[in-house]
Amino acid sequence: MIDVYSWATPNGHKVHIMLEECGQREGRDWHAHAVDIGQGQQFEPAFLKISPNNKIPAMVDSHGPSGKPFHLFESGAILVYLASKFGKFLPKSDAAKFETMQWLMFQMGGVGPMLGQAHHFRGYAPEKIEYAIQRYTNEAKRIYGVMDRQIERTGAYIAGKQYTIADIAIFPWLRSWERQGIDWADYPALHAWFQKIEQRPAVQRGVQILTPLRKELTDDKARHLLFGAGQYEKR
Repeated sequence: MIDVYSWATPNGHKVHIMLEECGQREGRDWHAHAVDIGQGQQFEPAFLKISPNNKIPAMVDSHGPSGKPFHLFESGAILVYLASKFGKFLPKSDAAKFETMQWLMFQMGGVGPMLGQAHHFRGYAPEKIEYAIQRYTNEAKRIYGVMDRQIERTGAYIAGKQYTIADIAIFPWLRSWERQGIDWADYPALHAWFQKIEQRPAVQRGVQILTPLRKELTDDKARHLLFGAGQYEKR
């Protein structure tokens, strides 16, 4: 059994989608355990044992390498692990594998952090800082442009002709395109890719997992824990 400690965020949904795409069904083959980041559950000692960086998602595979329990944090690492475990969505040839890995790293180092900053300064920051809003909105547009040109080049998916963990990693971050200041009309190839991915049954299942539990981050406690001094307290 695989236990995923997660929340309904883009990084959480990556892992939910991946498991569903691998033929694993939540409640039957794996379990999603809610870690309410707005209530500070990511700082609880039990969670920190498997995710020392206090970020979701984290995973425990009861039948890991050599048949022993194995735990892992960082969503990109979890995707690579699951691709290896189930033999899916990471090409076998070196060229195609590393093409996929570079786009996975692009998501981890660029798409997630930069779009996350766009979300924060456009929607969550307690004061509107025009410099920050413009900086991260422009960076969001630049990143969308990179992906749009890549899809034009491949004519199919982010890393080539195959659907891979790179697509799975990137897709959830683009679901909030409006909050990022994006107009899909400016990125037609990427928009077509997005629409194709969102029609996949496993994707549709994955993005609903834990979603009914999520609330808008409007209360002071959640803001303190996620954006204020609460996240820096020694634990």
